[in-house]
Amino acid sequence: MNTRIALVLGATGGIGGELASRLASGGWQIRALNRNPDKVGKEDRFQWIKGDAMVAADVAKAAWGASLIVHAVNPPGYRDWDKLVLPMLDNTIAAARANGARILLPGTVYNYGLDVFPMIAEEAPQNALTRKGKIRIEMERRLRQATVDGKARVLIVRAGDFFGARAGNGWFSQVLVKAGSRPKAITYPGKHGVGHQWAYLPDLAETMLRLAEHPGLEDFATFNFDGHWDSDGTAMIGAIRQVLDEPFLPVKGMPWWIMRLASPFVHFFREVLEVRHLWQVPVRLDNARLVATLGAEPHTPLEEAVRVTLRATGCLEDEAQERAPNGAKLSRV
Repeated sequence: MNTRIALVLGATGGIGGELASRLASGGWQIRALNRNPDKVGKEDRFQWIKGDAMVAADVAKAAWGASLIVHAVNPPGYRDWDKLVLPMLDNTIAAARANGARILLPGTVYNYGLDVFPMIAEEAPQNALTRKGKIRIEMERRLRQATVDGKARVLIVRAGDFFGARAGNGWFSQVLVKAGSRPKAITYPGKHGVGHQWAYLPDLAETMLRLAEHPGLEDFATFNFDGHWDSDGTAMIGAIRQVLDEPFLPVKGMPWWIMRLASPFVHFFREVLEVRHLWQVPVRLDNARLVATLGAEPHTPLEEAVRVTLRATGCLEDEAQERAPNGAKLSRV
């Protein structure tokens, strides 16, 4: 069996795509399962396989001979989580057991309740407050059960909110700034003075790669990723202003009351409101175990990471241009 084959479910997504790219750079043979591989922007280092994560036979066929299965697939827009998430995971578990593979799952803080805030260790009790959180708990219960007889192994790496060139739909590019144009203001969802944790995708993917290749991991291994801890909500705002060279760029609060009024009619608003509490209190993942295992956590300076993100999301003009005082673009000479 080729121990360097990785099947990636969700290779067109944020962390799935970033991790698949890192694995390929590290010498892994990447198989990427997709329902419409001819329509995706292809990464030529991947073997694209037509298939559906909801179809057990498709996952089993794509996973044959793999030693790692990255489970980074989620229903778009959080729709039908209760109907789709667990069946997809069950297919991944079955494929992992058939091949003796390790499943790599990007974890979230949704699993936890107020009883373990603000600093969360890997062994903290999981008492979710939300529907998504309870589904996440069940996912991890099934993953742990899958390792009991040694036929499958699991690695969960838990992180804060994603940002980066591939992050796509997330708090950074959908709320703080709007992808596609230079920001005229920053919308910040958190309460003043409340800390928030961010995960820069290239750093997170590199961390996952190092852990996946680390010898001697337990059959069921969990790690917390620290990333960028913004202790009072001002660091991310300051980095955006610095990169845009607009120190007085306005900051607006999140219109939570409007979202609440519209939530009966807008599915996305309902989903966002469900996790509002994560912006009202400090929530930080303790990465002591990760540092003890790897020695250090990959860490890109915040300003550099924000610059890459803003440029990739169309919020920052190319470095070959600069802006005149009136906002017009001027080409450098």
